Amino acid sequence: MAEDPVIRAEALSVRFGNRTIFKDVSFQVKRGEIFVILGGSGCGKSTLLKALIGLVPLAAGRAWLLGEELAAEDDAGRRALLRRIGVMWQSGALFGSMTLAENVELPLEEHTDLPRPAREAVARSKLGLVGLGDAVARLPAEISGGMAKRAGIARAMALDPPLLFLDEPSAGLDPITSAGLDKLIKDIARDTGATFVVVTHELQSILAIGDRCIMLDKEAQGMIAEGDPRRLKEDSTNPTVRAFFRREAA
Repeated sequence: MAEDPVIRAEALSVRFGNRTIFKDVSFQVKRGEIFVILGGSGCGKSTLLKALIGLVPLAAGRAWLLGEELAAEDDAGRRALLRRIGVMWQSGALFGSMTLAENVELPLEEHTDLPRPAREAVARSKLGLVGLGDAVARLPAEISGGMAKRAGIARAMALDPPLLFLDEPSAGLDPITSAGLDKLIKDIARDTGATFVVVTHELQSILAIGDRCIMLDKEAQGMIAEGDPRRLKEDSTNPTVRAFFRREAA
């Protein structure tokens, strides 16, 4: 019997007023894979991520995370499910008045009864895992954009969630920093067994880390491709998909 998917999305649609962002989006995410949501600007990639974790209401469709349907849970059930999910937002979304260690401690302070020394130890451990062991006492203003993204990943991992969402992790980074972040994501996935859902339009990152992907398209208002991104690059006959992967003008 096949293992249950970590994420199951069925015919998801999101609208803002009279404007449809996407419609009839269905896919599954397998345990332990790095799954990429890709597409051009304005196609609804980040909106889909937010819809999956309950920050944007669905106009239609249903979604299950880790076997649970978030929309069907009561408040206690939603909180319990969301504790099993980590999210890194595009900018890192760090609190500027807190050190990196204090930022990573926040989920532990909110969701656990760990004493402060234990929280501090976990924060140091997670920051060490992303290569920031020497920066625990720094403020966000004192670090680079790439370091801020790494710190954001460390905070997303604070509660050891089996499912992690990363929103545009490579956006705004130089190629070398971006490649280092791609390697970090692959290493964490391999070493922890966590499942990653990564929203990005950065072609090099998609091909470097993605086990499977879906592609959204603004004009189609939905999903136009699904599969191994390397196969899509070579084999897709959809002109929009081919243009994206081959960096050609549409």
